[in-house]
Amino acid sequence: MALEQTWRWYGPNDPITLQEIRQTGATGIVNALHQIPYGEVWPVEEIMKRKKMIEDAGMRWSVVESVPVHEDIKKRTGSYQQRIENYKETLRNLSKCGIDTVCYNFMPVLDWSRTSLDMKFPDGSYALEFKFSNFLAFELFILKRSGEEAKYTAEQIAEAKKVYESMSNEDIENLKKVVMQGLPGSDDSFTLEQLHEALDQYKGISREKLKVHLILFLKEVIPVAEEVGIRMAIHPDDPPRPVLGLPRVVSTLEDLKDIVSAVDSPANGITLCTGSLGAGSFNNCPLIAKTLAHRINFTHLRNVKRDESGNFHEDYVFNGDVDLYEVMKTLVLEEEKRKKEGRKDWQIPMRPDHGNLMLGDIGRKFYPGYSLYGRMKGLAELRGLEIGIRNSILNK
Repeated sequence: MALEQTWRWYGPNDPITLQEIRQTGATGIVNALHQIPYGEVWPVEEIMKRKKMIEDAGMRWSVVESVPVHEDIKKRTGSYQQRIENYKETLRNLSKCGIDTVCYNFMPVLDWSRTSLDMKFPDGSYALEFKFSNFLAFELFILKRSGEEAKYTAEQIAEAKKVYESMSNEDIENLKKVVMQGLPGSDDSFTLEQLHEALDQYKGISREKLKVHLILFLKEVIPVAEEVGIRMAIHPDDPPRPVLGLPRVVSTLEDLKDIVSAVDSPANGITLCTGSLGAGSFNNCPLIAKTLAHRINFTHLRNVKRDESGNFHEDYVFNGDVDLYEVMKTLVLEEEKRKKEGRKDWQIPMRPDHGNLMLGDIGRKFYPGYSLYGRMKGLAELRGLEIGIRNSILNK
């Protein structure tokens, strides 16, 4: 096999140990220095300390996920220029330490959005879920964002109100907690007032303006990444739609084409996340993979069941609406193409993204979607899929 099999690990505080990860068959670790505040430089000493920890466990630090983009950069306010300079210095330091792939996102305020972390499957496992009416109930009747009603139809508002009125106080608190999980660095002490303040800072920043800010960021950062041999890989919006009035600019094939063409460099690539993109019924993941194969620098492979109303839930590798066979075939063919071209960066890191909470993991505390057995199942299935494709189309 050629796709590098990697695993997201949240560092020393992750309940899953490096030794356990190695037993899944993963050879690479996807990690970040979460202890360093957003916007500050990652020192070489701290990078090497974490790298040694991973290598001592018999694996390599393959991908940084993420070097976060500070909100000042997204808004181009405050000390955004210094934050950009810090970002460049972090890329230089990562390169000095031999790390060559960096995943990042450009989502304002929220890193991801769900309405339930424990949708129960018939087999007794649990998965993450997004119900549009529930999220709208949070926005309009719990958060009470004024002026947002005009963005929705009367039918959508009526359904959200019906959902809200059926909720108990416990249901409301649970929904608040789940939505807050998508706030970077948030915990139970993060209040609705603080969320209001964060959202208010994006008033006047349209989708078009945010895209300009992203491109300006890329024009400064990508030349540095190319110079030091780092592949940047922007992660799609999750879900691929506006939420809480916030603009989204990495949601569709056209968005991704705009991004990679803004600075034409192999260093300016994408993270092909089939779960985030696949949550939009308007997205064709196999087509996105084929169209942008030359700019796939990292990939997250998972599946979702979705509908045209914006609802979705995460599912097993072969059970969702995304054709992962076609996606994997494109990845395999792209790697072979890169090898023939003599590219040193021919290998694409792949990780199983999320997984059902199942078996002995039920009852244990994990970061949502990042339990052990569900991801191990996903990795095993993806590994088998890749072997089958390679044997059928490359080894005839």
